[in-house]
Amino acid sequence: MGVEWLLVCHGLVTAVVVVSFLCGRWPIFEGTFIQRIHHFLTFGAYDYFLRFVAAVFGSKCTDAVLSVEYYCCDRPNPLLQIIYIVIISVTYYFIAESCFIYIPGYYLSGIHRYISFLAVAVGILLFVLTSFSDPGTVHAENVSQYISAYPYDNVIYSEKECSTCQIPKPARSKHCSICDRCVARFDHHCGWMNNCIGEKNTRYFMAFLLWHFLICLYGTVAIGLVLAGRLKELRVVDILTVYYGIENSFMNLAPNVVQWLLGSYNTQILLMVFLAIVGMLLAGFFGYHAKLCLSNTTTNETFKWQDYMDWQRKLKEAKVSAEALKQSIGGMSSEKQPLSKWRAFFRKSPLEDVVVVKNNIYNKGLFHNIQEVISPFSTRRSFAQNKLKSS
Repeated sequence: MGVEWLLVCHGLVTAVVVVSFLCGRWPIFEGTFIQRIHHFLTFGAYDYFLRFVAAVFGSKCTDAVLSVEYYCCDRPNPLLQIIYIVIISVTYYFIAESCFIYIPGYYLSGIHRYISFLAVAVGILLFVLTSFSDPGTVHAENVSQYISAYPYDNVIYSEKECSTCQIPKPARSKHCSICDRCVARFDHHCGWMNNCIGEKNTRYFMAFLLWHFLICLYGTVAIGLVLAGRLKELRVVDILTVYYGIENSFMNLAPNVVQWLLGSYNTQILLMVFLAIVGMLLAGFFGYHAKLCLSNTTTNETFKWQDYMDWQRKLKEAKVSAEALKQSIGGMSSEKQPLSKWRAFFRKSPLEDVVVVKNNIYNKGLFHNIQEVISPFSTRRSFAQNKLKSS
């Protein structure tokens, strides 16, 4: 069973590394080893690499590496788009090469050959829509309409001008330094799409995540049914129980069945594990963004609210601490006997009463929030009417 345990360990390590790299900055992983691994993968390892290059090859090679980094990370480029096309094409090729010979099978009909191709084609179509659609670019001609659509809350958004575009910044917008444009209802810049995710294409992005999760789930289940069909067609359980005398129970049969599958269908099992891991990541990513959409919040606003809440909490704690100190000094002069150690120990700290309330004026209810994603303001007739009024 050494090979089986090696594959299990390899899968777990791969899952931890992938989750740490993609999701290490999520608030749920704050202070955990996932966040530390993410920091090492994204900053620490690269810093050590730059030091190694500078020590061995000199400053010119370091400048070359930094130039490549600037192109890959700070400028629009199709590298991750190409990687996506390669991943989905190669994965589908290996699935077709290793599994289609068993379709139709005991549990799957021949139509799944065509369903799988259609599913991948729809996924690529959603990828193209998200990558090449306008995320909601703000310019001089439509800035007044976006200002009318998204009022300032004077908390995390206030009236100001974009120093780069030289136009007023509507609430919920942000100037993307990579794309060099202001984007309405800015969520984040997605390297996989080589595009910003904003007011107009959030719906395509959400559909992309959900559809690819369903593709991975479908692929995992389909390959599992192919393997189950092979077990049934080759009568593996009967052979193990009748000819090898293994007791017909799950605990006794499972290790032998797994060993037989790994020896005969290791490619299919690796594909199934890969799809399952990617599917879980996509499910988490989709769930996170779905939660944001349901509360009418963006990723950019999440960080803004976090900074605002931390600042307000520190400010209130400072006021409460000052007031508590003032009262304690006054109490010491008025009280004849000091508090006992037990009473002082169990006395409630005034800092526990500090509460900071998040008031998101853009959260107008579940139905409205979903409608705003599916039918953005800029696609509605009222948006064009605001242009006529402002002109």
